[in-house]
Amino acid sequence: MTDQPSDEEQIHELILEAYRMVSGPAGPRDWSRQDAVFHEDSRQIRTGVNPDGSMWMRVMGREAYRADTEPFFAANDFYEVELASEIRVFGNIAHAWSQYEARTSLGDVVPERRGINSIQFLKGPDGRWQIIHMIWDNERIGLNLPGSVQRF
Repeated sequence: MTDQPSDEEQIHELILEAYRMVSGPAGPRDWSRQDAVFHEDSRQIRTGVNPDGSMWMRVMGREAYRADTEPFFAANDFYEVELASEIRVFGNIAHAWSQYEARTSLGDVVPERRGINSIQFLKGPDGRWQIIHMIWDNERIGLNLPGSVQRF
């Protein structure tokens, strides 16, 4: 019998750490935490919708993500928390759908936004899981989290 956490437990801890590393009061973030969670070749993809309804995306490696978010984190309190997740593992790859809320304070009654992170994981030769890709989209008019009520 081993006390080793299951793959799903290890992966879920990575998801929670990804949320914790971007959460906090206004100020710098500890980016060494990102290096531990995200594979060196990882990509993070922010998506959105233009006023004309067309989709846009921004693809970033670790350094580009840091550069993109540092001004926002420096000036704003920001807390991202998981609402629910579904994790599937097959061999050395895994996928998670992670529903989240973003808030300016953990005590906020209404979140600033909600969405879903679609996250892919890779189990390296050392047996350690890391995030290899993450893409996300936020709720908006006509697009709600599964099982949720329209709140716009």
